[in-house]
Amino acid sequence: MMCYNGQVFKNEEGKRMAQKMEVVIITGMSGAGKTVAVHSFEDLGYFVFDNMLPNLAERFVDVMLDSAEFDKIAMVMDSRARSFYDEVLPTIDKLQSRDDITVRVLFLDASDEKLISRYKETRRSHPLAPHGRLLDGVTLERKLLSNLKSEADVNIDTTTLTPRNLKLRINKIFGHGEGSNFYVEVMSFGFKYGLPLDADIVMDVRFLPNPFYVPELKHQTGNDQAVQDYVMNSPLAQKFYSHFKSLLETSLPGYIKEGKSSLTIAVGCTGGQHRSVTIANKVAQDLKMDGYTVNVHHRDVEKAQ
Repeated sequence: MMCYNGQVFKNEEGKRMAQKMEVVIITGMSGAGKTVAVHSFEDLGYFVFDNMLPNLAERFVDVMLDSAEFDKIAMVMDSRARSFYDEVLPTIDKLQSRDDITVRVLFLDASDEKLISRYKETRRSHPLAPHGRLLDGVTLERKLLSNLKSEADVNIDTTTLTPRNLKLRINKIFGHGEGSNFYVEVMSFGFKYGLPLDADIVMDVRFLPNPFYVPELKHQTGNDQAVQDYVMNSPLAQKFYSHFKSLLETSLPGYIKEGKSSLTIAVGCTGGQHRSVTIANKVAQDLKMDGYTVNVHHRDVEKAQ
């Protein structure tokens, strides 16, 4: 016999009740990657329900609890349901107030330009502008979802992510691997191509010696040893990196303590080819040695070439 919440149950039933079912609500901008997210969660063993009506969500959770077959489920809620905008936040509040489940909200986003580009590629109309301009639909949806985005537990910007990289990020955050689920994305970028929208920490390394002006290094990248040696052998780079690594060693445990699931560290130089790539690779390597789950991504290295 087992006791849970003041009640006594047989062993199997008590075990199920004592272990809360995990519920993930997948939402966000139309065209931001929810289909990829659905497949990712299915691969992680979640029972996924696509296009859940908010007013049916709590009843669905009850059914899944009664079945005792799944201990983690995911539900997609988005603008395909007309009642979505009015009912989604109250629905999330009700679910999060329950004692028998844990609830996290995943919000997927992307730049207006990328969302419009994806819609044009698929030749689909936007649910909020079925007979009008795509931009009008995207703009209205972004406005209507602003409060939901601010309430989400995990925000992922998919503007520069391939489907594979989005799946990898979801796997790291929700995959329940060994140790902490905290996941670090380290990326390099070029300021000339714009700031990354989803960065939590941005470090500008344009003050470091620039291999671009060395003829034999100009067409190489920070993935090449010669460029890495040129950048890191300067006393300025060594002093900077020592301080930067110390900052990360101090701040990352704080992010984990505050309940943050992931952190994106963006390192930028002018073109995103030499200095930023070098520093990003070194940060990723050192964080992995410190035991963190890390993925490194060089956003603009191919553009420069």
